[in-house]
Parts: sequence; structure tokens; C-alpha cells
Amino acid sequence: MNKADLIKKMATDAGITQNQANKAFGAMVDGIANSLAKGKRVILVGFGTFSVSERKARTGRNPKTGAPLRIPARKVPKFTPGKALRDRV
Repeated sequence: MNKADLIKKMATDAGITQNQANKAFGAMVDGIANSLAKGKRVILVGFGTFSVSERKARTGRNPKTGAPLRIPARKVPKFTPGKALRDRV
């Protein structure tokens, strides 16, 4: 299922237009992204938790030359599924 399929399903199930479903979906995604950018977690009970994880700096290798290179530390988004979602899948 891609974004367009999900928006169609949301519109059908909620009895709203696809344009309204698209706006609602966009607002939800923006809300999650903004919270993560502020370092906050987003918990959707029964679905899962979106959070920010920090990766430490490490040494990697250039696959072409084999030369070592430094990979800097960074923050990455992380999703942990909730129990209800894990059980359903």
C-alpha cells in the first residue's frame, strides 16, 4: 500500500473526500515530523512509538578503494511497533 492507496482508504472509511483525507494525512505526518525535530517522542497507543535515536560516530570503509573514512554522529528517526500491531502482523 502506498500513500495514495492509504489516502483513498482513509477517505472511504471516514466518509470524507480524498482531498480532506490528504490534508488530514499531511497534517498527521507534519505533526509527527515536527515533534521528532524537537526531540519529542510520539506515542500512538496500539500502533507504536516514533522517537529519535542517536548514532555514534564510527569508522567506515570506502567500498571502492577500501580506505577508512569517518562517519559522523547523527540523529535518526526510529519506529517501535506497539504490542497490538505486532500481534496483528
